[in-house]
Amino acid sequence: MRSNSVRRGRGPLAGLMRGNELYPVFQPIVSLRDGSIYSHEALIRGPKNTSLHAPDALLAAAAHESLNYEFENVCVTVALDRWGTLLESGRLFVNVSAEVLVQVLKHCGRDALMDLISGFGVLPRMLVLEITEYERVADMDHLASVVREIRSAGVSLALDDFGDGRSSLRLWSQLKPEFVKIDKYFTKDISQHADKLKTIQALQQIAAVFDTALVAEGIETEDDLRVLRDLGITYGQGYFLGRPAPMPREQIEEDALDVMRDRRVAVFPELRRASHGGSLSRLAVVEAPAVGPSATNDELASVFLAHANLHAVAVVDGTRPVGIINRAGFMNEYSKLYYREVWGRKPCMAHANLEPRLIERDHNVDELVGILTSDDQRYLADGFIVTDNGRYEGLGTGEQLVRSVTETRIEAARHANPLTFLPGNIPISQHIERLLRSGVEFVACYADLNNFKPFNDQYGYWRGDEMIRLVARLALAHCDPQRDFVGHVGGDDFIILYQSADWESQCRRIVSEFAEHAVELFDMPAREAGGIHAEDRHGVSRFFPMTTISIGAVKIHRDEYANAEQVASVAARAKHDAKTYGEGLLVRETSDFSIR
Repeated sequence: MRSNSVRRGRGPLAGLMRGNELYPVFQPIVSLRDGSIYSHEALIRGPKNTSLHAPDALLAAAAHESLNYEFENVCVTVALDRWGTLLESGRLFVNVSAEVLVQVLKHCGRDALMDLISGFGVLPRMLVLEITEYERVADMDHLASVVREIRSAGVSLALDDFGDGRSSLRLWSQLKPEFVKIDKYFTKDISQHADKLKTIQALQQIAAVFDTALVAEGIETEDDLRVLRDLGITYGQGYFLGRPAPMPREQIEEDALDVMRDRRVAVFPELRRASHGGSLSRLAVVEAPAVGPSATNDELASVFLAHANLHAVAVVDGTRPVGIINRAGFMNEYSKLYYREVWGRKPCMAHANLEPRLIERDHNVDELVGILTSDDQRYLADGFIVTDNGRYEGLGTGEQLVRSVTETRIEAARHANPLTFLPGNIPISQHIERLLRSGVEFVACYADLNNFKPFNDQYGYWRGDEMIRLVARLALAHCDPQRDFVGHVGGDDFIILYQSADWESQCRRIVSEFAEHAVELFDMPAREAGGIHAEDRHGVSRFFPMTTISIGAVKIHRDEYANAEQVASVAARAKHDAKTYGEGLLVRETSDFSIR
């Protein structure tokens, strides 16, 4: 039923609406578990080869002609009418703004609205209203009540373009839609952006809380589809799966179907930098007594004498720390002849460091590193003051500081090696587990350097680091970044997990190119001699040939290993045998070894 404004309208869009020239096209929404088509979304188009064919042009015309409400009503009506005419039995997603949804229910009532939907031959339980432009609704509580009324009739709800900057986490919590469509910003090139992947993993956790199925929009490449599939996103939509068409599809695009049938897993992008930040909540806090600014030297001495293990005392004005007094420095002065008689009743602030290091309870490791690298060594002797929202909590010692920074650095290296920025032990194990769960056959390669320690001892850590970075560059250069995973276990040990068929030739290239380039890191006399004289592990001087690389490779077959630890263990044994034979590649399959 057309409103009077449409009948009176003189704009081009009003003319199209009066002439029934708008029509729907349907884009598939696909299960990323098996590639089957779960539903279709109805999208409206204007006449072909006209300026009002594209959806953006139609929306702009609706705003220009003040026909937003009428245009949306026509779009929903046209979509339902066409779907019912086609006698399709699958689900249909139809876009409707939150504002129009509220107005329609207000004017029609729930029962009349459901009768209208059924009159098109569409079952309410097979209809999903995809709510758009929900940021315009001022009364969220009223929208939630409208949604509850519509849902009681069997209609499902979806939130469109979640994450585009206008979406509301509160609305997700309040409406609890059956579906949330992830904005294409987060899915486009997800195979190359670790931050986007981490964001979607966070959305998955929220979706689990609200029992919501996620739909990844904008899937346009094989690599992005593979990553989203392996992340466990429930549904997907995009040109790579199927473009909008006048008729609903029965099957997704063949290239997309090939991806869904392929058991090889995606290599998730990793943050190519070492994480130095993070909260050090494990740091122990000394719950030490404090003194006020007016406390005397005698009163401070009494505190130190009562607490023999206290390395310092904080000076606190109310709850705000204003200084710190070191035990050793103060007691040395206090024990001098006549000090107590002359200075005992004087304020202790004369001994205070008035620029103490203050660290919040949820402090970042970078703040603590600043203490270690500071030119003012008082911070190591005095330690630091721990605060909670600016209020005094206690003290931290220099020993605790060094231990906490070291532990945090080690933990960070387990995620990303600080030298090469390659994934560390935790991402390596996670990727092996994903490979094992998929059932795909892959090759686990463990690479290690021969005669690296004498080289490192001879030339120092700088050249040693250069050699390790050389291994990283070659490993990355001879891997398919979408199929093969390169990890840095630590030191000169690397893991490469190959799904590429040409893995063996790639390993050979790593071996040969490393031998070619590593020579450049030796000085000329060593190059001419073919190696260096250095002490071995027993302190005996002997000749060591040029540094080379050994790679132990293990073919991992389906159901052969139960967990990542077993795979890493057998790969390490293959590496050990490869080093025993010297440079080159050693391949293991089941219990047999052979040199290639």
